[in-house]
Amino acid sequence: MTHQAVSLIVIFASIQAMATAVEPAARRLTLAEYRDKMKAGWIGQMVGVGWGGPTEFRYCGRIVPPEVMPQWKPEMVNQFHQDDLYVEMTFLRTLEVHGLNASIRQAGIDFANSGYELWHANRQGRVNLRRRIAPPDSGHPRFNPHADDIDYQIEADFSGLVAPALPNSVIELGEKFGRLMNYGDGVYGGQFVGGMYAEAFFETDPLKLVQAGLACIPAQSQYAETIRDVIAWYREDPNDWERTWQKVMDKYHKNPSYRRFSCKTDDDFNIDAKINGAFIVMGMLFGKGDFDQTVIISTRCGLDSDCNPSNAAGVLFTTVGFAKLPDRFTSAVDQNGVFSHTEYNFPKLIAACEKVTREVVIRAGGRIEKNAGGEEVFVIPVRPAKPGKVEQCWEPGPIAESRFASEEMAKITAQPE
Repeated sequence: MTHQAVSLIVIFASIQAMATAVEPAARRLTLAEYRDKMKAGWIGQMVGVGWGGPTEFRYCGRIVPPEVMPQWKPEMVNQFHQDDLYVEMTFLRTLEVHGLNASIRQAGIDFANSGYELWHANRQGRVNLRRRIAPPDSGHPRFNPHADDIDYQIEADFSGLVAPALPNSVIELGEKFGRLMNYGDGVYGGQFVGGMYAEAFFETDPLKLVQAGLACIPAQSQYAETIRDVIAWYREDPNDWERTWQKVMDKYHKNPSYRRFSCKTDDDFNIDAKINGAFIVMGMLFGKGDFDQTVIISTRCGLDSDCNPSNAAGVLFTTVGFAKLPDRFTSAVDQNGVFSHTEYNFPKLIAACEKVTREVVIRAGGRIEKNAGGEEVFVIPVRPAKPGKVEQCWEPGPIAESRFASEEMAKITAQPE
């Protein structure tokens, strides 16, 4: 071999090495794997809300007794009339119809035109929208006394299910949809939940999933403090969830410093995002990956005891995938049942998520390619989460002075409340 030939080989090898060095880290997820896990995420939500539903807000300030915990029956999965599910489908529909470039104002118009009954932050946010107060002011504490409530937290599952391993897309979606009705910890709760879902496509360890969600919200927020506390208390005694429950109640329920913007009806009622987020995490950590225990613990913590197990089970089921779920959770699913006030039955819901996810991956700098077997593969860039600046409802920043123009109000056909 000539000296010139050797030199060319060395140069070529160096170029290849440089190309490899600058190739950004990426995760790969086949379309089939994505569909399987995303479907499981929706089933988990349906299971959690169906199983915990009979206990919702019946046990405030106390643990649900074990003998009161409902027994699971396969037909309980068919939750087509639950606001825990159909509200977030309004947001999914905005993305499906208008694309990722849909503005927060378009999201507000679509939410204002929803026809279902609402409560707390959701209801006040929609009232504001129908009265011309455009987002993000519709969720600002000046106009929404429920801005720290649980609402976006229970509706954010979709954001992680359409953003596999893309925490910054989750954060961005939270800024668009969470601010229709929430602010501060109320928004962070949804970004936290969405961040766990996003990571669940590649991670199975409950603690790592919780840490992934935590990375999506400002570390200085009370919400982040809550989650860090639950992690620490779990590590102190990973086999006694009731001991951690009592610590959560003492600090985040009884201490007014952590209820500075809570919706107050009586001392025991607490729909603040933080404490209910703690109960999601308790189900995940103390459940240790067990389907039943994850739901049962999140439910038995009380308060919003159908929403919390719905979030926890949705994340856990995503890690496993639809094909590996026990038959008791999938055998009775009504494929033709239509979710209230939506365009979706289960197959249409899955198709809508896939359509949006393709756009999310490309928008985030990823790509869709085919592997040697001809399967489509999402190539997803690995980038650290970049949470927004910290905001808290009791010390809010200025309003945006955001109002719908007359031509926008003409698109809101629902009557003002």
